[in-house]
Amino acid sequence: MIAVAEPRVLCLGEILFDIISNEPGVHYEQVTSWTAYPGGAPANVACALTKLGTSSGFVGCIGSDEPGDALVTLLQETGVNVDGIQRHDTAPTRQIYVIRTDTGDRQFVGFGDRPTTEFADTFLVADSLPVQLFETADYLVLGTLEMAYEQTAQAIERALDLAAQHHITTVLDVNWRPMFWQDVHQANKQIQSVLKRFDILKLSRDEAEWLFDTADSNAIAAQLPSAKAVIVTDGDHGCTYRVSGYEGKVPAFIVDVDETTGAGDSFLAGFLHQLCQRGLDALEQAEEIGEIVTYASAVGALTATRPGAIAAQPTRAEVEAFLHLYYQDS
Repeated sequence: MIAVAEPRVLCLGEILFDIISNEPGVHYEQVTSWTAYPGGAPANVACALTKLGTSSGFVGCIGSDEPGDALVTLLQETGVNVDGIQRHDTAPTRQIYVIRTDTGDRQFVGFGDRPTTEFADTFLVADSLPVQLFETADYLVLGTLEMAYEQTAQAIERALDLAAQHHITTVLDVNWRPMFWQDVHQANKQIQSVLKRFDILKLSRDEAEWLFDTADSNAIAAQLPSAKAVIVTDGDHGCTYRVSGYEGKVPAFIVDVDETTGAGDSFLAGFLHQLCQRGLDALEQAEEIGEIVTYASAVGALTATRPGAIAAQPTRAEVEAFLHLYYQDS
C-alpha cells in the first residue's frame, strides 16, 4: 500500500464500476462484450490527484460486497485516504453501463436491472462524515448526482457546512446525468439552489446551457458573483473560463481518442493540482490562470487516449513530458 498523506482535497460522492462496451458504435441491446472499469466522478478526481502528486481523500458510501472491497483496495493502492468511506449492509455498490460512439464519446445507458435509488451511494450518513478530515483539507469537491437522493443530499449539506466552518474552498463539477434523478424537472431547481455555496464551478457546455441558458462563462459568472472561477469545457473545442475577472479560452489538445470517460474529471484534478502547487492566489494572475487551465486540459486529453476513467489517468511525469513536447513542437 502507498503511504497516505493528510488529504488536501476531499472528494465526496459516488464510486462505482463503469461497465464499458468493447464495441464502439454498437447500440446497447446489441453489445456482446463489456469490461468493468472503476469510476465515479469524485473518485476519479481523487485518484487523478494522487497520480499527479496531490494528496486526496474520498468520502462516500459503497456496498459491503466484493465490488466495494475491490474499490476500497484500488483507492488504497492509489494512495487515496479512505477514512471517509461508509459501507452499507444490504445495498450494493453501483454499476453503470456505458456505450461508445465510433469517435470514442460515451453515453450512459442504465444500471442493469436495479432502480437508481437502490444503490449504496444513496445512503451516505451525514452524522458519520469524517470531521477530522475537514479540519485540515484545503478543497472540497462535489458533483450533483448524489443530490438526487434525500439521505446523501443531507450529507452534502453537512459537508458544505463543515467546509464553511473550516474555510475550505468548495468546488462543484456539475456532472449532469438525468438517469440518476427520479424527477429531472426538480433537478435543475435543486442544483440552482446550492450554486452560490461554491467558490469554483466547472461544467460542460451542455450543462451550462441546461442550467443557465448560456455557455458564456462571463454571463454565468455574472449570475454567481461570489464564485472565484467559472470554467466551461467543450470537448475537442477546448474550454473557456472567467476567473477573478479574467477571461480566456484554451484550445483542446489534439490526441488520438480511445474513449472520453473520466476526461472531465481528470481536467478538474489537473486544475486543483496546480492550485495546490501554486496557491489559491494564482487565480488572481492572468498568466498563471492560463497556465493552470492549459495543464488541466493536458491531463484531460491524456486520459481520453486510454480506456477507463481511473485506469487511463496520467502521472505527473507523463503530463510534463506531454506538455514539453507540445511546446517544443509549437
